[in-house]
Amino acid sequence: MSEDPVPDPALNRLSAALGDLPKRGLPPVERWNPPYCGEIDIRIAADGTWFHNGEPIRRDKLVRLFASILRREPDGRTVLVTPVESVGITVEDAAFLAVEMAVEGAGAQRRIAFRTNVDEVIPVDADHALRFEQDAEGGLKPYLHVRRNLWALVTRALTYDLVDLAEEHEVEGETWLGVQAGGVFYRIAPASEA
Repeated sequence: MSEDPVPDPALNRLSAALGDLPKRGLPPVERWNPPYCGEIDIRIAADGTWFHNGEPIRRDKLVRLFASILRREPDGRTVLVTPVESVGITVEDAAFLAVEMAVEGAGAQRRIAFRTNVDEVIPVDADHALRFEQDAEGGLKPYLHVRRNLWALVTRALTYDLVDLAEEHEVEGETWLGVQAGGVFYRIAPASEA
């Protein structure tokens, strides 16, 4: 069973706007339970660059292959998993970057989809939520849930585009600034702090 989002007309239009690539199913890594074989020297830098033995991995197909077998374990480790082994890697911030965004509609009817740095198109919906955090300097860092408790950091340029979509809504008696997408209001910050 693939974890690819179920296509719908709005997502198809958003995917077309992003120039979607043909889809292949993802390996069923959630069903694989191989032994853990230790750490290997693979690192995903905060800017989304993959490194092996300190050198950038320059083959995009290899990066996409590795990205397809990523899994976040309950203990917080990020691993590359195959049917026969699981190896730990280092992730500096998020496993993916959201590098392109398409928006359709407004308010409660708004649909947003992102393209990741490994060419996956992910809709903002019940299975792919947005979350907003602050960085060490107090700046805004939005993330998109991709799959398997793995997240994509939204690039700075797209963060500005998301903030342009922000609106105020009352939630549990408090006014919040946030973004509506896929029928859900994603809180950024209380309006009094924005």
